Amino acid sequence: MHQTLLLCLSLMLAVSLFVMLGQRLRISAPIFLVVSGLVVSLIPGIPRIVIDHDLIFLIFLPPLLYEAAWYTSWKEFWRWRRIIVVLAFGLVIVTASAVAYMSSAFIPGFTLALGFLLGGIISPPDAVAATSVLKGVKVSKRSVSILEGESLVNDASSLVVFRFALVAVLSGSFAWKSAAVDFFFVTLMGILVGLAIAGIFYVIHRWMPTTTRVSILLTFMAPYFMYLTAEEFEVSGVMAVVSGGLFLSYHSHQILNHSARIQGTGMWATVVFALNGLVFILIGLELPVIIGGLGDYSKKDAILYAIMITAVVIVTRMAVVMFSSLFTWFIGRYITVADRNPGWRGPIIVGWAGMRGVVSLASALSIPLTLDNGEPFPHRNLILFITFVVILVTLVFQGLTLPWVIRKINYKDPDNRAPEEEQESAIRLKLLQTALAELEEKYGNEIGSNDLISNLKARMKNDFQSTKHHLNSLESDGGKIDEYNRAMTDIVSAKRRVLHQLRRREEFDDEVIRKEEARIDLEEEKLNHPIH
Repeated sequence: MHQTLLLCLSLMLAVSLFVMLGQRLRISAPIFLVVSGLVVSLIPGIPRIVIDHDLIFLIFLPPLLYEAAWYTSWKEFWRWRRIIVVLAFGLVIVTASAVAYMSSAFIPGFTLALGFLLGGIISPPDAVAATSVLKGVKVSKRSVSILEGESLVNDASSLVVFRFALVAVLSGSFAWKSAAVDFFFVTLMGILVGLAIAGIFYVIHRWMPTTTRVSILLTFMAPYFMYLTAEEFEVSGVMAVVSGGLFLSYHSHQILNHSARIQGTGMWATVVFALNGLVFILIGLELPVIIGGLGDYSKKDAILYAIMITAVVIVTRMAVVMFSSLFTWFIGRYITVADRNPGWRGPIIVGWAGMRGVVSLASALSIPLTLDNGEPFPHRNLILFITFVVILVTLVFQGLTLPWVIRKINYKDPDNRAPEEEQESAIRLKLLQTALAELEEKYGNEIGSNDLISNLKARMKNDFQSTKHHLNSLESDGGKIDEYNRAMTDIVSAKRRVLHQLRRREEFDDEVIRKEEARIDLEEEKLNHPIH
């Protein structure tokens, strides 16, 4: 027990140190963690770590999916629903089919069922890797929205393909019609189960006397109940978590108070950071175990097969994405689409961002060791090795080159939306107008007699004029935003210095100091996301 605890703490410390080093080197955390895990695994004396697939599916996957669904914009998801469905379902099936026929044709002894099994494993891209890489570069909102939406759904479709292919290998037969019907049944019922569990948690949040801490705890329990309930009914646990997460996120303003939202955001960010970090470093640390399991397979042949399958995966994704863009241009003449002319630059970014990750590895590890008749599962170790190489190549090679690709194609955001800071000021202006109107309508008589209400109106008017002037400045000269952000950063630093001095003085309580520090923290958090 002590050794297990020490190992977990060591992994968490390693994740923290590698993330900090990766930030210093300006390398995305998932990429740097996988490479670091590879390097550490080669050090003599390092204990061999074997990942249990149940650990990934039952412990890691539900909260990661739930957090991704919670922060997904439903408006953007619905806007790009057609391309998201094409990528999440159509591309997964096409990729699995391409891998199946290619592997069965070139790998000796590899059947078509084994090919679909491998295809189901390596078809879904990893959302965390793509979005982490994209954070460091300027890319359009639509590209990020499409990738996030795709990643929410494609895990479910790939796991369904994997499940039916596994049944085909174990039983020796495969019924296409039955599999297609079961595919839609498992997906649809997973959505319904997720919505049903989300409805129960909605009722608890809305009408039970919950506190801030209880509300946050409920958000951590929700994804596990959704996933486990769906799996108990043998339907898609992934779709249950995604649909339930989207539902509760959409109603978060009704079920969570301001304290729960603020505190929950910080807690969820920390938990997801820890889980993602552990997953990616474990992928790297798994290398010696996977190579050691190759057994009689030639490493040269195994690498050749893996590179070939990786190329199939990358080329298939690029081809389908570009074809979807061309088809959208054509079909846009007859039906209403979000963008009639998506061009080629945006699709290239979406296509090249198809990096594989944790779900692929967990699926490969879940392959049983033996068939129903007790014989060893055919080509299991080779499938594991190919999966690992696909993850490594797509994550490291595509991840490192994605910023370069984005800069080279020079993709301009076609939506022409106002910068976020302008949007924030416009929203704040509207809210202040509403607040002043509410004050005048309901408390007009008290304004003259109540000094506090009178001062409140004066403060809101000053805030209104200041915000209006700030918005006009942004609209007239957006080039001054960087200078403004630098000035605000210096002001925040000066406030912190004074607050630190006041903390030492006895006439100010620590609780009051902490409240003011929280206000400054919110100011600095906003400055950490400047608009360029």
